Amino acid sequence: MSANPIEVVLKFEQAINSRKVDAIVAMCTDDSVFVDSIGSKVRGRDKLKNAWEGYLKVVPDYRISHEEIFGHGDTVAVFGSAGGTFAPDGKIVEENQWHTPAAWHAVVRGEKIALWQVFADNEPIRAIMRRKPRRE
Repeated sequence: MSANPIEVVLKFEQAINSRKVDAIVAMCTDDSVFVDSIGSKVRGRDKLKNAWEGYLKVVPDYRISHEEIFGHGDTVAVFGSAGGTFAPDGKIVEENQWHTPAAWHAVVRGEKIALWQVFADNEPIRAIMRRKPRRE
């Protein structure tokens, strides 16, 4: 018996919030696809691992949370928020924190994520990047 897709997505949310790339990637199918908020795609575990490692280097405290979650068959819709601190040098400075409403579209195959698509306004982190974040 296959796991409930909503439970799989909630477990994936926990993996993301653990910021342990191996745990995140382990929850993805071999051919899993990540689609960011501007439509760029990353496909396959190796490329996903590199993408998550790179992202978590510059946003080391990245977190997502859900307020509502709905499922229909193998498709799950998640509504909540995302945030973290833009820290290209790895140092967390409060003024470089950002937070934005976000939604995710997931497709679950078995007990793994086959598709993870993000819908979020990236302007909060872009604004920090443009102003050359302070480093301490």
